Amino acid sequence: MSKLIRGFVPLLFSANLFAHGISEEAKQAMIDGGLLRYVWLGAEHMITGYDHLLFLFGVIFFLKTFKDIVRFISIFTLGHSITLIFATFMGITANYWLVDAVIAISVIYKGFDNNKGFQEYFGMNKSPSLLWMVFIFGLIHGFGLSTRLQQLPLGEKGSGMLMRIISFNVGVELGQIVALAIMLLIITQLRRHHMFKRLSRVFNDGIMLAGFMLLLMQLHGYLHTSGPDEFGFSEDNHIHHHMKLENEQEYQHDNL
Repeated sequence: MSKLIRGFVPLLFSANLFAHGISEEAKQAMIDGGLLRYVWLGAEHMITGYDHLLFLFGVIFFLKTFKDIVRFISIFTLGHSITLIFATFMGITANYWLVDAVIAISVIYKGFDNNKGFQEYFGMNKSPSLLWMVFIFGLIHGFGLSTRLQQLPLGEKGSGMLMRIISFNVGVELGQIVALAIMLLIITQLRRHHMFKRLSRVFNDGIMLAGFMLLLMQLHGYLHTSGPDEFGFSEDNHIHHHMKLENEQEYQHDNL
């Protein structure tokens, strides 16, 4: 297990380069292209947004009817659309590392809830309202998406800017539909397995573990970087990064 975790950590940290920051090439593509560029980027961000996907996977894991799936996904979509559009248009932002840390907590929460953690560890008769929690976390996920979108050249505030934001949001929804279709296929196959009930606990423990690793990743990014493109784990390894920081601090101290 320890070897698995050690192998999983650098993968998550290197993937974070894509979760934070928009490359100069992508920014130039936005300038040169039209609204479809924003739609494509929104879809791409959702499909590659492992934190969003893990949360959604946890939400639909035990949902059995199409009606329930539509209900919960709709409330999640409403939540993230509100903050994505409103926060971006109004220029409301926050530290993206901390916002994503809360998103990581939402992943942990869902795995914990799926494994009846509130009943087993807190003695509660039932978990907090899932519909409300999905809506609240949807607002936070949308704010996380907004911090990315605000790195793009959206232009002056007005109808043009609003259309770019809406186009990005449309892309997010399209990407979400594709991701959900794949997730439902996976879950349908899992439910056919005779050990699904036992395996479900293992899967949701895995969701909590992944959420915890994401939380560590975001907190590390907050503590060790000042910009989205300066994440230390893009270098050879963590130790080398800290050695570099220590050398820089010693050099600054000697020159004071």
